This record gives sequence, C-alpha cells and structure tokens, in this order.
Amino acid sequence: MRSETLPYLVAATLLAAQFPVLAEPRDGDPASGRQLATKLCSSCHQVQPMTHSDKADPPSFQSIADLPSTTGISLNVFLHSNHRNMPDFMFEGDESKDLIAYILSLKQK
Repeated sequence: MRSETLPYLVAATLLAAQFPVLAEPRDGDPASGRQLATKLCSSCHQVQPMTHSDKADPPSFQSIADLPSTTGISLNVFLHSNHRNMPDFMFEGDESKDLIAYILSLKQK
C-alpha cells in the first residue's frame, strides 16, 4: 500500500465505524425474510436464531450475522453475486431486502 493512501483509508474506516447505521437497509421485513430463508436456505444453512455463532460449513445465518463485516451493503453484494457450491437465486421484488433484514435482525448486539 502506498503511504499517501493510508490517511484516506484510515479516515474512511473511522467514518464507517461511526456511522454503521448508514450501511443498513432502511426497509425490509424480517418476518418475510425468515419465511424466505426457511423455504430457500434451510436445506443447507441453519437459518433459525441461535444463542451463539458456530463454525459449521456452510455457516449458520447467526454466524453470518455476527461477523463484524456483515452489513446491509455486504449482504446485498453477496446475495447478488455468483458463488460456487450455492444455488444462484433470483430474488423478486423486496425478497432480498427482506432476507437481509432477517439476517441483520439476528446480529447479537
């Protein structure tokens, strides 16, 4: 990394840490997201709330939610990217927003 870019990286990190709510989706229905997760994802992932994260592969939704890097933006990018070993779902309407809202609702404060 070039030394002149370091101050910009530090400033961006500090700003993002102070305003994490800006990275969260402003809409989405967690209850609908839970139904969607149960229907589409539960054959591979543990989608129900858990009291702690686990180390399963594939990871539980709780483990995904509890990652420090998990935000509405990161989940949106993930859900709209192709992945090996995972079906390519085509979400309709607000389904991805609902799924993101559900996963973020699992985040343990």
